[in-house]
Amino acid sequence: MIEQELKKNLGKNIKFLRFRRRLSQLDLAEEACISVTFLSNIERGNNFPQAGTLCNLAKALKVDVWELFKGEGASDKQEKSIVDRISDDFAKQVNLTIETIRKQYKT
Repeated sequence: MIEQELKKNLGKNIKFLRFRRRLSQLDLAEEACISVTFLSNIERGNNFPQAGTLCNLAKALKVDVWELFKGEGASDKQEKSIVDRISDDFAKQVNLTIETIRKQYKT
């Protein structure tokens, strides 16, 4: 998967999930602690958020982070492997952030 395709899939999925939850861009941006302009750029595939922002978006949309990267018509096995296609450093950062968030909610 090339970088631009990854950005477009991410943006399309975030927009779809936002509509499904009946959130405006302003509502989602506020919940994810980002600007509306940045969210709009993500949804259009122009920007790629950092790991912490991905976690905030997933939390606000009530999905797992990997679900933000689902491709159209992908099987469950393929969908779960999408995160593996992202650079090792990025995947490690996402996992570290998720664990930090989980630990905060357990205490």
